[in-house]
Amino acid sequence: MNRNKHYSKQLFEVETNTNVSTDFEPAISIDHTSRIVSNLETLRRALGITELVPMAEGSLVKRYKTTVTKAGSQVGEGEVIPLSKTDRKPLSDIVLKLNKYRKLTTAEAIQRSGRNHALNESDEKLVAEIRNDIKKAFFKMISDGTGNATGGQTLQMACAQAWGSLQVYYEDTDVTPVFFVNPLDVASYLGNANISTQTAFGFSYIEGFLGMGNAFITPQIKQGDVYATVTQNLNGVYVSATGDVADVFGLTFDELGLIGMNHTLAADRASVQTLIMSGVTFYPEDASGVFKSKITPGGVGV
Repeated sequence: MNRNKHYSKQLFEVETNTNVSTDFEPAISIDHTSRIVSNLETLRRALGITELVPMAEGSLVKRYKTTVTKAGSQVGEGEVIPLSKTDRKPLSDIVLKLNKYRKLTTAEAIQRSGRNHALNESDEKLVAEIRNDIKKAFFKMISDGTGNATGGQTLQMACAQAWGSLQVYYEDTDVTPVFFVNPLDVASYLGNANISTQTAFGFSYIEGFLGMGNAFITPQIKQGDVYATVTQNLNGVYVSATGDVADVFGLTFDELGLIGMNHTLAADRASVQTLIMSGVTFYPEDASGVFKSKITPGGVGV
């Protein structure tokens, strides 16, 4: 009886050195995960964010705006000095969640291009979706900034006015400005300037723009508008793709858990399924510390 069981086990065992799906899936997931995290870390450093903070699913991120009501005219000697009032009002909370993305790579695509090439192409499309979601959410919050700066006739002048407003708002604080501009507004400047752009997680940026700080170039910002804040006002949080979620879905994840990813066979569709989970969010904490400046050729904007 035992001899028959042993024979049966040998008959149906996978032969030594046979390539199975689990041989290549973790390797591909690890490669993509490490590249995504590396890009996120480059973006974090470019934005000047010290670290990404882990938070639980469903956590609320608090944001606020500050309004100052100044007292009336100055009073005479010995008279009561009227009070100026500063209000710190909350904005809508950010509810953190673990976002999920899925894509299939078909057998036909694998046959046509080869396994690794086909999977890489499919995964890059999925990563692009993640990048776009993070970028759209971030720039939406940047454009919700409530600070206003005097504009200027050129991009340089508008940025300079925004820089000046930041210096006033963050008086007596050592801060590092960061700018957000439309690519059409920087096109002519880039044509005449000896500078180069860099890329981080799909964001194009210029280091030390006009000697004032990093400038991020994106069509998410309306042409003619310049937004500026300081790196100290920017934060990054994430829902970790580790723990029970990673165990249940077999996710490969980085040390921090910024990204969880796996590849599994979808035999019923003759495809390989890519699954990615991520909950990374970048945001400005103080909307009043984000200043908008307009480019107004032929006149001074406000």
